[in-house]
Amino acid sequence: MVTRVLGATGQKVSALGLGCMGMSEFYGPADQEEALSTIHYALDGGLNFLDTADIYGMGKNETLLGLALKGKRDQAFLATKFGIVRDQAGNFVGKNGRPDYVQQACEASLTRLGVSVIDLYYQHRVDSLVPIEETVGAMAQLVDQGKVRYLGLSEANPSTIRRAHAIHPIAALQTEYSLWSREPEKELLDTCRELNITFIAYSPLGRGFLTGHMTNMDDLATDDRRRLLPRFQGENLTRNTALVRKLETLAAAKGITTAQLALAWLWAQGNNIIPLVGTKRQRYLQENIEALQFTLTEQELQQLQEIAPDGVAAGARYPDAGMKAVNR
Repeated sequence: MVTRVLGATGQKVSALGLGCMGMSEFYGPADQEEALSTIHYALDGGLNFLDTADIYGMGKNETLLGLALKGKRDQAFLATKFGIVRDQAGNFVGKNGRPDYVQQACEASLTRLGVSVIDLYYQHRVDSLVPIEETVGAMAQLVDQGKVRYLGLSEANPSTIRRAHAIHPIAALQTEYSLWSREPEKELLDTCRELNITFIAYSPLGRGFLTGHMTNMDDLATDDRRRLLPRFQGENLTRNTALVRKLETLAAAKGITTAQLALAWLWAQGNNIIPLVGTKRQRYLQENIEALQFTLTEQELQQLQEIAPDGVAAGARYPDAGMKAVNR
């Protein structure tokens, strides 16, 4: 397995991460046995970077990871997140970055995961009501207590990252980045390179859309949250499907899948970038791992620039409420 060094930590992690969210919620029916098989397949193949969060499945995803890691904890680099709050019915009700909550959330995650230490602990969304210095100060205390090894942020802007990094080294920033979400190129990527922070690109396949496996709403389960996302609706869906058709043509000419093309493009953007691919099926994970062996030529990269320039996607990444939660 190809590896990357996480920020300035010296810690080596796989150059591809496995996002486990969809194994418990959001992307249609869950299958625990298939999920466990997929996680074990990843670990046994050297893909050690596993990502979850306390809100995924209302804690069920962390519990699933805990089950999967029994007898395999030393094979995994485990990341989880805190900071987004849901009520008992599962509704998203806000963000919480208060120091007392940081401690509380970490203890709950450790219990569900069944581990003594979390390798990478992210603030899932920045709480605008709490100075980032206070939140990261509390996260740093977790490092001092031996409950967390490294700290990360998710969807934070450059100013917030710099303020946080001044309190305690930030090892990783997790933000959406793909051929149809290129906003990080404006400033975020340069900030991470300057501060030696690894950039974790979540939804590198556009929540599955860039794979070409879906062309209309009927391809999604009735409870699939992607039905609520602007890019999957109406005219936006039609325009984005046309984009994927162009990507499919280029991928076919190279003899690879569209998903592999999208991942190869991300790896070509720099060694400090790790795609975090969410999948709950072993066959798709294998396809993603195989993408590591493909390198794009300068001509192919130029073709992709022409096909998918910044702003090419029709529709916002999230509905209005979701976009307001992003620290822009």
